[in-house]
Amino acid sequence: MSQTTRTHAAMLPPMPPIDSPLRTNVHGTVFAARIDVISRLQPGDRLLLVPDPLQENETPAVWVHVSGGDVLGHVPVQVAAWLAPWMLAGGRCRATVVEVRGSEVESWNRIAIELDRSPPS
Repeated sequence: MSQTTRTHAAMLPPMPPIDSPLRTNVHGTVFAARIDVISRLQPGDRLLLVPDPLQENETPAVWVHVSGGDVLGHVPVQVAAWLAPWMLAGGRCRATVVEVRGSEVESWNRIAIELDRSPPS
């Protein structure tokens, strides 16, 4: 584990228990052509999670992509703060669309996903 990872890990909030799925929303869905990506989503769709490399003094991001590779958005920074370092250390996380809401809902609340985590092997 690098010094940056150790330093960052010391500041992280505790991770929720692995034995139960975690629900969260996808943020950043209003940029670029992401509304087109949202229109293709259905509950039950699998999503890909891609953590950014850890950078000193930066909050890490975990990007959410649809199976074809298009960017949908990112998980909230409060989730990414522990999820990115955990994934970069070998933890696995599957994401599934739970609910897709319309444009009448705030952008940060439109896509609900469930995160199913597996410990590093």
